[in-house]
Amino acid sequence: MDGPLVIQRPMRWDNPFSPDMTDEQVDRIAGLEPFKSMDENSFPSSMSLRDIIRNDMRIQHYREGDIVVRKDDYGNSAFMILKGAVRLVISPDLPDATLGRQQQKRRGLLSALGQLWSNPSTPEVRDPNRLSGGNSTGQRGEGENSHTFLQDVPMILKNHQTDVMPEGTFFGELAALGRTPRQLTLFADGDTELLEIRWQGIRDIRRRDDAFRTHIDNLYRERSLISHLRALPMFQHLDDDTIQEVANQTIFETHGEFEWHTSFKKLAEQTPEQRLRQEPVISGEGDYVDGLVLIRSGFARVSRKINNGHPTVAFVGKGETFGFEELVHNWQNHAQEPYQLSLRGLGNVDILRVPTSVMESIVLPTMPKAQMPPPLKIHTIQEASIQSIGNATPLDSGLMEFLVENRVVNGRATMMINTDRCVRCDDCVRACASTHNNNPRFARHGKRYDNVMIANACMHCVDPVCMIGCPTGAIHRSSLEGQVVINDASCIGCATCANSCPYDNIRMVEIRDETGEFVLDEANNPIVKSTKCDLCVDQMGGPACERACPHDALRRVNLSDLDYIADWLNAG
Repeated sequence: MDGPLVIQRPMRWDNPFSPDMTDEQVDRIAGLEPFKSMDENSFPSSMSLRDIIRNDMRIQHYREGDIVVRKDDYGNSAFMILKGAVRLVISPDLPDATLGRQQQKRRGLLSALGQLWSNPSTPEVRDPNRLSGGNSTGQRGEGENSHTFLQDVPMILKNHQTDVMPEGTFFGELAALGRTPRQLTLFADGDTELLEIRWQGIRDIRRRDDAFRTHIDNLYRERSLISHLRALPMFQHLDDDTIQEVANQTIFETHGEFEWHTSFKKLAEQTPEQRLRQEPVISGEGDYVDGLVLIRSGFARVSRKINNGHPTVAFVGKGETFGFEELVHNWQNHAQEPYQLSLRGLGNVDILRVPTSVMESIVLPTMPKAQMPPPLKIHTIQEASIQSIGNATPLDSGLMEFLVENRVVNGRATMMINTDRCVRCDDCVRACASTHNNNPRFARHGKRYDNVMIANACMHCVDPVCMIGCPTGAIHRSSLEGQVVINDASCIGCATCANSCPYDNIRMVEIRDETGEFVLDEANNPIVKSTKCDLCVDQMGGPACERACPHDALRRVNLSDLDYIADWLNAG
């Protein structure tokens, strides 16, 4: 017997950012600041600085007017200008059409009624004459190397306030690490060469190089942290100098996997115990209360140990806090209590932790009594059921676990169906088809818990991972109510969004012309576009599926509003 087979452990190096990175390019990048000044000995041999450069970076070339990043896009990389310059648009913002996005406006009454008899008889019909980026934008390249470019840069410079970032400028790191929307639109100012660094590389360099970490943290403190703190009631009484002192001592933490959607489907097949082990503990039940936790991005699960399980009490998202009640109790009482519940990350979670010492010495002494929380419910024994826990969800505990385990908590407009009321009339599907050229944009099936179904329809997520990596910006937030929509004109059919969606709610379709014939490219291959629910963004009455249901069996719900969901499920 030869013994067990030994293979090399898979690493993320198996999928480099660019397979074409050469030794000469690695040497060139390593010789530039800030990488030149980094201590290579602070990086482990299994993840050297040169390894990060080779595998997590790529050199991109842009021509005059090529859009580098668009305002409100979601990205997973940062940039450094190697040659040339990048121009940022300060004000006013560029129009959606200029950015390769679809301009949204509500249909009028006659236009909405006209759909009933003007819809084509064949599927996925498009007007080929409208499948171009418009007269203000165009497209260059293919696949991931495709760029949307501005065709009238002089007019943009005349009508918009802009500024130029020169060689050596580093930008985009905050949005990449926090998976937050880009704050400005930037385009190439002439022929430009950029170094693009994916978020994994930024994260690992930040861990190993103090100067780089301090630079990124200071940028966040300067640009965003104060506004985040100001939004919370417990900090609104502080003056500018005091809240700045709080910000200076706030700790940044990241928990879980940034690309959680890539492993989500495999994770869903595991047992609850296996899934629990993969949820990072941010603050554990029974642990010392070391600070106030503020969720900066992502979601976390609040749970309590009962017998051998950790059932969900609630989940928290961006802007919500954890541990405030315990902090106030310990400040007001000699007897100290630990965290009464656990906070675990779901996917990727960015948090801010305001240390206990800061809360007790700066924040709480001057806080108005009206902002103080109710007395802390201290758990001295193990409760027998989740219902006995204070602040429990209004939903059935099993349903809560179902929503959390399937990451449906990400949804802002999740299609929820009460199967006890649903008579399978398919009025919802027909209504969807009639408002989308006879092409329904959802399937009336999906995962179930008891009498609740989560249908396969776009949920217009809080964390829209489908938008990450779209090379042309075709998938984007609508300027109306933030719906996630796709612009046919700038979609190149690369399927990046469909592959990224963890819920299988985006489909790729071969499109036809008005005669029913497939639209072909120069190589005689069918043109493919991505499609999904757009939440009837152009309809006066909102989602047609919900309006068409005769028995109130279907609702588009925001999973952060649990009281609304409970009231609807329990009604009549």
